[in-house]
Amino acid sequence: MHEATITLTVDGRERTVTVDTRTSLLDALRERLGVTSPKKGCDHGQCGACTVLLDGRRTLSCLALAVAQDGEEVVTAAGLGGGDDLHPVQQAFIDHDGLQCGYCTPGQVCSAVGMLAEAEAGHPSHVTADLQADVELTDDEIRERMSGNLCRCGAYVNIVAAIREAAGR
Repeated sequence: MHEATITLTVDGRERTVTVDTRTSLLDALRERLGVTSPKKGCDHGQCGACTVLLDGRRTLSCLALAVAQDGEEVVTAAGLGGGDDLHPVQQAFIDHDGLQCGYCTPGQVCSAVGMLAEAEAGHPSHVTADLQADVELTDDEIRERMSGNLCRCGAYVNIVAAIREAAGR
């Protein structure tokens, strides 16, 4: 067994941990650091429940090796917003009842925050009609960009409405 000591800034707090070099970022967060916001759904990168923001970009933490993230900044859904204030995406999910059981919600929220940043930066998706124009976040555009995040409860209509509202804030 090979171990490495890594330092991550998790939700604004620098954390140092020793992990087996085969440990995923998700397992390092949940099992070694006690950060339980990202969820282990499929553990194969297919459901999105483990989505976090890694240096501002949405990342499936079950597919990322923890040792490869040494020195990086990780933001989970619990680290969004400031203090007692919710992030606009979190508030929109509450306002639009964009959750049912809530298991996928932290990953959905992180993915939505990352997706909104990608759209604002002008990154096209598969359904973007005009690659030269600013990205317009239509419902089809939002659904395509969020397609890697699954909700077994089927709260998709409310999730899309929440993201549409957060994009307009």
